[in-house]
Amino acid sequence: MDRAALRLILLGVFFISKQNVDIYSFYINSTVTSRYATTVITSRVANTLNESQEIQFEVKIPKNAFISKFRMTIEGKTYDGDVKEKEAAQQQYNQAVSRGQSAGLVRSVGRTLEDFKTSVTVAAFSKVTFELTYEELLKRRLGKYELLINAQPMQPVADFKMDLHIQEKPGISFLEVKGDLSTGDLANAIKTTRADKDAWVTFYPTRDQQTKCKSCGENGLNGDLLVTYDVERRNPKGEVMVSNGYFVHYFAPSDVPRIPKNVVFIIDRSGSMHGRKIDQTRLALLRILSDLDEHDHFGLITFDSEVSLWKRELLKATETNLENAKSFVKEIRDRGATDINAAVLAGVDMISRHPREGTASILILLTDGDPTTGETNIEKIIANVKEAIGTKFPLYCLGFGYDVNFDFLTKMSLENGGVARRIYEDSDADLQLQGFYDEVAVPLLTDIQLKYPGGTNLTKTSFSLYFNGSEIVVSGQITDNSVESFTTEVIAVSKGSNVMYQDTIMTKDPSDVPPENEDFMQRLWAYLTVKQLLERQVLLKGQEKEDEKEEALQLSLKYQFVTPLTSMVVTKPQEGEVEVADKPKEGEAPPRPPAPADHSYALPMLTPVAEQFLASGDEGQQTVAAQREAPPAHSSRFLLPVVGQSKPLCFDVPVPHKLRLLQDSASEFSMNGESMTGQNGCRKIAFHYKTNHHLTISTTSIRYHDGQNHVEFLWGQEPTQHNTEDCGENGLNGDLLVTYDVERRNPKGEVMVHFQ
Repeated sequence: MDRAALRLILLGVFFISKQNVDIYSFYINSTVTSRYATTVITSRVANTLNESQEIQFEVKIPKNAFISKFRMTIEGKTYDGDVKEKEAAQQQYNQAVSRGQSAGLVRSVGRTLEDFKTSVTVAAFSKVTFELTYEELLKRRLGKYELLINAQPMQPVADFKMDLHIQEKPGISFLEVKGDLSTGDLANAIKTTRADKDAWVTFYPTRDQQTKCKSCGENGLNGDLLVTYDVERRNPKGEVMVSNGYFVHYFAPSDVPRIPKNVVFIIDRSGSMHGRKIDQTRLALLRILSDLDEHDHFGLITFDSEVSLWKRELLKATETNLENAKSFVKEIRDRGATDINAAVLAGVDMISRHPREGTASILILLTDGDPTTGETNIEKIIANVKEAIGTKFPLYCLGFGYDVNFDFLTKMSLENGGVARRIYEDSDADLQLQGFYDEVAVPLLTDIQLKYPGGTNLTKTSFSLYFNGSEIVVSGQITDNSVESFTTEVIAVSKGSNVMYQDTIMTKDPSDVPPENEDFMQRLWAYLTVKQLLERQVLLKGQEKEDEKEEALQLSLKYQFVTPLTSMVVTKPQEGEVEVADKPKEGEAPPRPPAPADHSYALPMLTPVAEQFLASGDEGQQTVAAQREAPPAHSSRFLLPVVGQSKPLCFDVPVPHKLRLLQDSASEFSMNGESMTGQNGCRKIAFHYKTNHHLTISTTSIRYHDGQNHVEFLWGQEPTQHNTEDCGENGLNGDLLVTYDVERRNPKGEVMVHFQ
């Protein structure tokens, strides 16, 4: 199979025909006002055919952004998308499906971007203008902000313009332009202009230049422009801005010494970490150990079904201790099941027994799966960990790979003052791990409390740790707009002492905010409030949970944000068809239309379909036979014949549990199944080819991802084919054929899965 770019064919879906569609204008305009970015993408397209045809609009936006406006203009008439409560939007969507109309904005989740796609029928020789607006608050990491803009118009464009304007009240300390679109000939199309408080970046590539970048081709631009910058920080009390009854406080002091830290790394070494995952984990840990400060103390815990401590106590990061720790890390091997509960509790105990005065303590958990042994009840594990930590220090959870239970890790980390981060299974996973550690490597303050007399409707004001290179942001409303001054107060613990920052600003001073952006602070407050309310949902129960959910919903509707609680409904002008844009959630399937009454899709029962799963090896053949007599609901029983033994080995495997059904080590192909509770069979099957091809099949959908891109098909749609450079899937009438190309001189391997 030729090595080519990703090729996706959806039979029955009409794609743009380049010779009949002219994207004659493509503008991207992004304005950043005090870290709050508003980006507008405008695409103007002409139908050059002498008959009507469907024209598609597709763009990628940052994951943290909220879409806030979408409109189409056809023949002088504008059609606006309408943000509605998700259930109401879904009802409108379902009604369109029941009338036989197509529906559904396709969107997917990648590592840093989300995909927005829609289409509309345009009359012969007519034009359409698409306009999408999204908003986001740029987050400071490792001493810089990042503004990420993706451009992929699908063809060279005669009039392509990207205009970026950054406005920062304290001044811009540095600015750099990077990314695929800044390399080669395209670098000549970028112009950067800086003043004291402003910076402008323009990108005006010619049609010829649009085909000559590293990731470009005959389809034109295909890549990112990444603008990184930071602001001047002359005032350790932070930067406070007031506008139209709202305020925002950016707090990032650097005038305090680093605090020695106590850090325990809890590393999953279960069987699912086999191969590249465990190799990359070892590599990242070796680098992290080299970066520990000599005043830090550290511990190492590895776990599968057993928990192993490198040392029972935290040790100082001396040269000798670090070298011994590196020797331990080099010997970490994958094996066994996953006892997350025992491992985390061991880490809590290790830090709790160590003197913590004048230090900052941190737990970092890395795992790629669900708990499968010991305590496996997720809610019980979360309760156990919360009780053990008791708000004394934060827990950070790193979820390795796409199949990890990220909701579980998110809740456990938020319950304990930390955050969860997904580590993508890709060639740079070790750098992702190291990058996360770098963000928490230098604690400067602990137990931070921010107070605002005269402020109300405040966003989060309490933080367990502040790290060098990050930033604390608080926004709210001013109770009395007639007051002439506004006071901020920050209380925190530095290295062995309490610190206080107080500042008073005059609210009647001329605003630094341009009139055209005067509502940005109100929208920033709404954005941050909605984000934090949604994050807290996993922690709340009962009426409090419902109240905060309703508050987030009402703010989303008021400011027209597409969030997990809302959807944007787009009604096409000619057809009256309804499409719905949702905010994707990491690892969550998109909503699907109701299935026809005479169709249902379920995974096959294990015993009736196949008596055996076969795994080929170089020496002999192993057979795993499924027992016909149903085991108890809490486990499945498997028999494994052993060469030279008259009786097989018997395994009782808890359910749900992930099982290796097939592995071909020579070609790096494997197939896993997740068993079903209370019955035979698997509720999910996952195919893994090499390190960058992953196909997951469930009763609702088929998902493919390669570390960067994520494609999803739903059962019940037309026959579907998906090919990449060396593997492919073909689904038709309940059968799925997976092919993988081992080497070009050898025939392909094939796996047929039948669904009934």
